[in-house]
Amino acid sequence: MFDLNPGEELGLLVETARSFAENELAPELRRFESTRAVDETVGRKFSQIGLSGLEIPESLGGSGLGAVARVLVNEELGAADAGAALALDPLGPALYPLLELGDESALPELITPLLEREATRAVLVSDRDGKLEIGADSVSGRIPWVPADHVDLLIVLQGDGALAIRGGMKTSTVRGSGLRAAGASELQLDKAVAKRWQGEPGARRALARARLYVASLIVGVLRQAAEFSRKYALERTAFGKPIAHHQALAFLITDMRTAVDGARLLVQEAAWHCDQGLPCEGLAAAAFVEAVEVSRSVGPNGVQILGGHGFMQDFPVEKYMREARALGLMLGGVDAAREEAGRLLCEGDTPVALSHGERR
Repeated sequence: MFDLNPGEELGLLVETARSFAENELAPELRRFESTRAVDETVGRKFSQIGLSGLEIPESLGGSGLGAVARVLVNEELGAADAGAALALDPLGPALYPLLELGDESALPELITPLLEREATRAVLVSDRDGKLEIGADSVSGRIPWVPADHVDLLIVLQGDGALAIRGGMKTSTVRGSGLRAAGASELQLDKAVAKRWQGEPGARRALARARLYVASLIVGVLRQAAEFSRKYALERTAFGKPIAHHQALAFLITDMRTAVDGARLLVQEAAWHCDQGLPCEGLAAAAFVEAVEVSRSVGPNGVQILGGHGFMQDFPVEKYMREARALGLMLGGVDAAREEAGRLLCEGDTPVALSHGERR
């Protein structure tokens, strides 16, 4: 049964992530956004406390924790700066196809260099994210936006498999609206050599875990947007009382909070299913859809509560709205997730279940 209590170990991990986010990321969110990068000293601290290797197997120097740990930590990081969270994680959601599809003997060759060098980035995209010509062992084409200014390893999810690309890529910097701390580039591939892995169950599971990674960042962003808006409404007065005490805004604040809490529960439930080796693909797609749908109300509502201030960089709610919108474009976007959630949940979402820790 899905348990909402994270336990002592995960509780300490979440506290560590929250402390790091509040002390290292939140105070510098505008500076990181303007420089399109996170300080190397902050990156080293992130690595030292073990957040960069959260789901990496212990045999490769990671913590070997699961999806629940990841979504709990990502919520805390997303609440501070989702773009910085992506910039700090050298593998990010690109880890999942490597774990679910990759040849175990090849993992050190791909993963270890990214962990040993500073400011390295792996990026995961779907073949729906751009116009790609995928051959037997090469890829050409264009991906108009990736949240990175450079890419050391590109993983492309395609149907029942994935492709790993380490060369033949050229990045062109673009302005980017959200996730600016992570960077933003257009990616051109010219007959880039690709290593291909096949396996439908593994590919579907990798995509599910990646969607939970992104959805948990969205939940963190929206949690902070709702909380900042609530505090602002309690401090700002009109007609002799805080604007939060006027019925219309009180209802709006309540709706924002309940919507975020609902999205969080869906994300955590799907993550728990992943950790237990239970079918999670449909649940993860639905959780991603819900997080994106909630962002379409919570972000603009936060700006509305602040009025004219909501559009000014003196306050962070405009950033929260941008971050959530950008995250919702990843991994093929919300329409692909909605289509898959509808199909899998209507079919019962019943691929073969695994025992905990077993790889497909």
